[in-house]
Amino acid sequence: MGRPDAFYIPPEAFGEPYVLTGGEAAHCAKVLRKKTGESIRAFDGQGREGLFRITAVSRDRVDLAAQSLAEVPLPTTRLFLAAGFSRSTRRDFFLEKAVELGAAGILFWQATHSQGRMPDTPKDSWKATLVAAAKQCGAARLPELDVVPGGAAGLVAACSHRFDRRYLLWEAPGLDRRIRLDDVGAPGEALFVLGPEGGLTDAEAQTFQDAGYAPVSLGERVLRFETAGLAVLALGLVAPPPPAPSRG
Repeated sequence: MGRPDAFYIPPEAFGEPYVLTGGEAAHCAKVLRKKTGESIRAFDGQGREGLFRITAVSRDRVDLAAQSLAEVPLPTTRLFLAAGFSRSTRRDFFLEKAVELGAAGILFWQATHSQGRMPDTPKDSWKATLVAAAKQCGAARLPELDVVPGGAAGLVAACSHRFDRRYLLWEAPGLDRRIRLDDVGAPGEALFVLGPEGGLTDAEAQTFQDAGYAPVSLGERVLRFETAGLAVLALGLVAPPPPAPSRG
């Protein structure tokens, strides 16, 4: 038996009575042609998920009965990427793969070399990309998604009191501090700043360093922003888990 098809129920609606509405109902009933009695998976993007039996199907509504429910706990290590706003084709790929690789959060910021103007709020299409990726890979949690105005200084101010560790991914010549597995595997929340496709300016890099962001390199090659960010997340997947607390 294959993996059941997955559907998204917003967190505020994830509860009795369980129902698919809108686009999720249309996809279930009209595209996949699901019938009463079939089983599906549903999740809320914040860790709650379950297997459900379809009890009724109409044009704009699919009623569900819970068969089993679970909640996926927050991981011990949570990696966030702050990416300079860049062109849409690369941004969509970046969002999709970030979900697959387990990003805890994605922030976009307006860099000097950003292509185009960043919107004031995350677009609905970005959220849709995250949801589609989570359906495909079986994730129960969606990354936090936000936009931060004010350039490098605005990002520094917005993140000043949250993260346990902050890093600047930078291609500066002579930078010999390579990223390490403990950077991506230690407990807590870690933020990694990425420049846009055109790179960081010296002033932006200095702003982050003055704020205590540790400059780190992924090697000698200059990587596109989405490649660099996804490489960090991939390293996080293979980093050894933090040691269990002692019982002494």
